[in-house]
Amino acid sequence: MFRLNKLTDYGIVLMTCVAHDAGRQLRTARDLAAGTRLPLPTVVKILRLLMDRELLVSQRGVKGGYALARDAGKISVAEIIEALEGPIGFTECSTSPGCCELERSCGVRGNSQIIGRALHRALRGITLADLTRPLRLAAEAPAAANVVTSITLTSGRVQ
Repeated sequence: MFRLNKLTDYGIVLMTCVAHDAGRQLRTARDLAAGTRLPLPTVVKILRLLMDRELLVSQRGVKGGYALARDAGKISVAEIIEALEGPIGFTECSTSPGCCELERSCGVRGNSQIIGRALHRALRGITLADLTRPLRLAAEAPAAANVVTSITLTSGRVQ
């Protein structure tokens, strides 16, 4: 099973929550925790990581809080994942060469790297703005043998 860790999942939820209110008001950590039903210490930890990677900005004071560092349409899901998990890859050796003693003789390493690049490209193509509305999978033509097709999502309602 291929899955994001829990903090990354929560980070995407928090970023989407902030994106819904972009341009209206700053969101406090307490407000975001209440709105997402996530524990406040976890929210604070994630917000700090997202600020360190310049995806969020903060303002101190009575009317302070958090906001997106740039427009939601300019922040990709890949950036959020990389801010919280590090490089995106299908296998560890595709992002950290030399980490596996079997790397030189591995029969699937090249294919894993290709899958990792396709995954990264797909996540780079989905923006935070896309996550604020329903996505649908675009229709694809059948793939030729031994070719990894791209993953294309489009925003809009599923009818």
